[in-house]
Amino acid sequence: MEAPVEEVIADVPFAVIENVPIYPGCENLSNNDQRKKCMSEKVQEFVQRKFNTDLGSQLGLSGVNRVIVQFKIDKNGNITDVRSRAPHPRLEQEAARVINSLPKMQPGRQRGKPVGVMYSLPIVFQVQD
Repeated sequence: MEAPVEEVIADVPFAVIENVPIYPGCENLSNNDQRKKCMSEKVQEFVQRKFNTDLGSQLGLSGVNRVIVQFKIDKNGNITDVRSRAPHPRLEQEAARVINSLPKMQPGRQRGKPVGVMYSLPIVFQVQD
């Protein structure tokens, strides 16, 4: 007789998660779509507040700069596996610093179980010449 195998659910992309992670302040919203929108807005606001856009001009960059950040909200609600791509390594480090300082969240759930949720975020800013 084999022991029952606990099903391990792989990390789920934010777009298709049954119950999205809940960002602090989004708890009272009634449905997934509202919570998804709330989380996206809160993460965006947080990043806009904390990201040092002056770095662009200090690094001699100009025009519109894009930093793509991917991270995971793990099954405990912590931010892990932060990866970023940017036109300059310093911008990648800054993006990682900001994302790593996001608050702990309630984890996303798939079939009632907490799971890791992958999240992608573009950070776009203009360098004033």
